[in-house]
Amino acid sequence: MRDFVQKQVDTLSVDDGKDRVSVVQYSSDPAVQFYLNTYTTKREVLDSVRGLRHKGGRPLNTGAALRYLRDNVFTASAGSRRPSGVPQVLILITGGRSFDSIDEPASALKQLGVLTIAIGTRGSDPRELQTITGEPSHAVSVSEFTDLPNVQEQLSSVMSTVPMRVTPLTPTVTVVRQPAGRDVVFLLDGSDATRSGFPAMRDFVQKQVDTLSVDDGKDRVSVVQYSSDPAVQFYLNTYTTRKDVVDSVRGLRHRGGRPLNTGAALQYVRDNVFTNSSGSRRLQGVPQILILLTGGRSFDNVDSPASALKQQGIYVIGIGTRTSDARELQKISYEPSYALSVSEFTDLPSVQEQLSSVMSKVIVRATPMTPTVTVVRQPAGRDVVFLLDGSDATRSGFPAMRDLVQKQVDTLSVDDGKDRVSVVQYSSDPAVQFYLNTYTTKREVLDSVRGLRHKGGRPLNTGAALRYLRDNVFTASAGSRRPSGVPQVLILITGGRSFDSIDEPASALKQLGVLTIAIGTRGSDPRELQTITGKPSYALSVSELTDLPKVQQQLESSVEAAVFEVTPELPTVIGTLSDTSYCWLQIY
Repeated sequence: MRDFVQKQVDTLSVDDGKDRVSVVQYSSDPAVQFYLNTYTTKREVLDSVRGLRHKGGRPLNTGAALRYLRDNVFTASAGSRRPSGVPQVLILITGGRSFDSIDEPASALKQLGVLTIAIGTRGSDPRELQTITGEPSHAVSVSEFTDLPNVQEQLSSVMSTVPMRVTPLTPTVTVVRQPAGRDVVFLLDGSDATRSGFPAMRDFVQKQVDTLSVDDGKDRVSVVQYSSDPAVQFYLNTYTTRKDVVDSVRGLRHRGGRPLNTGAALQYVRDNVFTNSSGSRRLQGVPQILILLTGGRSFDNVDSPASALKQQGIYVIGIGTRTSDARELQKISYEPSYALSVSEFTDLPSVQEQLSSVMSKVIVRATPMTPTVTVVRQPAGRDVVFLLDGSDATRSGFPAMRDLVQKQVDTLSVDDGKDRVSVVQYSSDPAVQFYLNTYTTKREVLDSVRGLRHKGGRPLNTGAALRYLRDNVFTASAGSRRPSGVPQVLILITGGRSFDSIDEPASALKQLGVLTIAIGTRGSDPRELQTITGKPSYALSVSELTDLPKVQQQLESSVEAAVFEVTPELPTVIGTLSDTSYCWLQIY
């Protein structure tokens, strides 16, 4: 295995900064040998690889290792250049079947845009390797590890296709760094323990707002206060002048309450504040900054929400007191140097300058190099997925659903390849009628829709259906063009309340960039539909399914608005290829 990695590194362009390399070894748990930004020369990488020693241990937890890579290696702080469009490649070499589940972490890496090549021996599970890679041709097999040289050429062949598949077109023009605005969210600990320190927090926020450019529209500000649960004081798009923001901050009153659930608060700001509808300009490339002021240890777990914020590209700066947990604060912060500390909240002015320094770093790191050319909006295609409630309760209304889908398909540009369509029907479980890449003509799509038969079944598990779409339909193998920037639109038609939870899968689709338009009847839960869409105007309602024609025009307008909202403005220039980051995950 070690020799194999050396030979592969020899083929890479490390010295000129094009390629970066990381090696991780794992058994029951993973251990990083070196990160993507540890070494900058091929000689250093090769010296480190030659010095690798076998880790040992059992059982083999490939799932945990994949999850670790997602959260700790394919990140900006570890040297990943994913936000800049550099292809991310994972080469997994394994000799056995995983003891834990690989499904969710493998899917998460795919959604992150990581291309995985897996090499296994006869002791490995071929199906497991194909699930991990998502593409059979990327799952390579040898009898024993001593046979690895036999697939060296095959691996090089697969690797040579990677840049062409994932590298975005980059303008071949001189570029300059444009001055960027910021979306700044303050998350304030309003628990019982911070009552005496709250005025100092409030003053600190005011002084920080005074340094921002709110009046010219560059910077936007939001404030959220939390204890056992979070409460938004105002959103990023609530105020447009510094005076309004400062006046609102001056009027803040301590919330109170316990226990202190920082994990829940982090998850809330990710799902409800750093969003388009709340004024976030993340999709336009504006740096997203979260400034957390906390005076205690969290009662709930912060690991998953903190990781999710980093994956979303949000720069978290944590400021704690002596009663805070320093390790927890470092875990939450974007990187350890972003975790600041004071003895008491009254000492906050002493870190004001340090905070400004960190904020300026964020601007430099997060602001992309933008072309100084005139840009035009290109006509965009769409990947449109219809999710239809096929439960027992919708039997009589199913023909009306079918008719609505037909009429909507009639408005799409399928024949010229711009738009793609998929239909999924669900009740207790989902069933794909056809994928985004099943049909290439409008006639084929319409013929298939006309032939739809009601599925039946109960209960209605909308959460499971949304999760299924994320993992199996909005994917490259199913025809989704999300990695190429094509807008992803989900149209949900449902006649009842979900039996299972929709919160996590709905949030996951939003994070994936899917714009959801939901149509419900009087048997549906309006709040549930708004949670799924994330935007009240995208949650439509009819009395019965037979009334669906009444919202046809509204649906078409919503689809057009959704596409305009997510289609980026692209330079009309020729593109060039970029560089690559490689990570090896070895089993010992």
